[in-house]
Amino acid sequence: MRKRIILGRDGVINQDRDDFVKSAEEWIPIAGSMDAIAFLTEAGYTVAVATNQSGIGRKYFTMQELTEMHNKMHRLAQQAGGVIDGIWFCPHTAADGCDCRKPAPGMVSDILSRFNAEAADTWLVGDSLRDLQAIAAVGGKPALVLTGKGKKTLAAEGDSLPENTQVFDNLLAFSQYLLQNHAEAV
Repeated sequence: MRKRIILGRDGVINQDRDDFVKSAEEWIPIAGSMDAIAFLTEAGYTVAVATNQSGIGRKYFTMQELTEMHNKMHRLAQQAGGVIDGIWFCPHTAADGCDCRKPAPGMVSDILSRFNAEAADTWLVGDSLRDLQAIAAVGGKPALVLTGKGKKTLAAEGDSLPENTQVFDNLLAFSQYLLQNHAEAV
């Protein structure tokens, strides 16, 4: 049975920006993140991305610009030998009250359903408390990376992290952890 990994995008795979990543030119991978996706792919994991993209709802960028960012992410992952099996995004702002914007579990639940995955066997790697809350709400495995907003999240919310949250320096360190524990993890 294939295991599933859900990755946050900004701050996990690519560099985050306080003024939103608004174009393919601004979408810059974090060192080692494409290799991490390749390692996970080679180890037999299905990799999905779950990302809040309220910049659409705020009109900071268009759907076309988001598609161009995601095409770049797919291309760079493939060049490294990895595959991103699907990208889910929430275009809403917090004021919209949707069920897909993390920390709500709607996006994560949809990914689990589409990949016929068990939450208890699925990791979500994120850099914010809301990422971790989204996977914890469905009974999955939360992992915090210290890239992006991760260090700030750990400092400010360390006592509030979901139970059993594991902390890693970056996505590459997370992938290496899984590969080292491959026999029991897969």
